[in-house]
Amino acid sequence: MTIDDTDRAHLLRCLALARSALSDGDEPFGSVLVGADGTVLFEDRNRVKDGDATQHPEFAISRWAAAHLAPAERAAATVYTSGEHCPMCAASHGWVGLGRIVYAASSRQLGEWLTEWGVEPAPVAALPITTVVPSAVVEGPDPGLGDEMRATYREFFAP
Repeated sequence: MTIDDTDRAHLLRCLALARSALSDGDEPFGSVLVGADGTVLFEDRNRVKDGDATQHPEFAISRWAAAHLAPAERAAATVYTSGEHCPMCAASHGWVGLGRIVYAASSRQLGEWLTEWGVEPAPVAALPITTVVPSAVVEGPDPGLGDEMRATYREFFAP
């Protein structure tokens, strides 16, 4: 599969959520869960600024899906996210049994940008989703959103 116009529309919503997090002083990440019929089921943004580094939107999606969807519904759903899942979020995705993941910017891209800007590395290794969840179906990064993602990250992370 490739990223199509429907995927891009959901990724643009993720970017809007990331910008919402940014305007609230939080790290700019946003995610959307979409059911097999195309219905947006849940969305969230990063909420780590108050000290709980587990408050990632992808992790929130996993918790919400586990509480509200049957296993078959989870497997048929798609998670859209502004940035590739960290290992914690990828693991939660795998444990809950969510379906396809589509992201705008990769962990590798973010890591390269952070290095360029002189930002200290995160305390957790940036692993590709499929290293954590080998059977995951993953699409990304979206080359059409790279510049916007870089600019959004730069606004938060660059000194």
